[in-house]
Amino acid sequence: MFHQDHNPAHTELAWILNCITPVGKLRRMTTWKARLAASRNANDESEVDESLLNTGLFTYPVLQAADILVYRATHVPVGEDQTQHLELCRDLAEIFNRTFAYSSTLFPLPVLMSTPSRRILSLRDPTSKMSKSSPDMQSRILLTDSAAQIKAKIRSAVTDSILGITYDPVARPGTSNLLTILAACTEKEVFSIAEIYEGKGHGHLKADVADAVEERIKGPRAEFERIRHEIAYLDEIAQSGAQKAKERSEVTMQAVREMLGLRRS
Repeated sequence: MFHQDHNPAHTELAWILNCITPVGKLRRMTTWKARLAASRNANDESEVDESLLNTGLFTYPVLQAADILVYRATHVPVGEDQTQHLELCRDLAEIFNRTFAYSSTLFPLPVLMSTPSRRILSLRDPTSKMSKSSPDMQSRILLTDSAAQIKAKIRSAVTDSILGITYDPVARPGTSNLLTILAACTEKEVFSIAEIYEGKGHGHLKADVADAVEERIKGPRAEFERIRHEIAYLDEIAQSGAQKAKERSEVTMQAVREMLGLRRS
């Protein structure tokens, strides 16, 4: 565990990968379009003004790829919304291997690791994912939220006016999102959960979702509150983690520099 900016190998590899990344691949990425749309309160990505796009946001997926490849990771646990980024990462690994590694293979092609709950949606807008960057604090559950805050957020979650509870992500995204959250917290299959609530209302479902979320995060929340003020201990962990990360990533970077003909004095 470490702070990314404590290991300069991330940005060094990102710059190298930027030099082999086709612009067309970056233009097809949906994340920068969604971020611009959200920042301008646009209705959808078609209203995005590309004149506001900066290079940092445009090439951010390349830095994400470097975060993975610098450690030659083979499996990456991410949400469904990151699938496109991982595909780019695999493409860049293939391009580098084919262009510079010749008969050897420096970078493995990382594989997506997903859970049954691959995508949790916003509590206020179930057409978009739950995100910490959303301006609406009521749209997400935080590790630091109290039991009362969790109940309030779940109680105000957008659902629909249809009687009964069914799992239908297309027709009933809000209701289905709550069922997905409950299934994840209780480690049960979402369709089995839906059957239990088939003859019940949203009020009953929301109350149980709030209780399940609280039960799931109360332990980690208590541990977070316990150590958050132990600055010396946290600094020690971060420094130790950074040292290990540097040692591991430097092996990769030495191979990269050698293949590119770069030398450090």
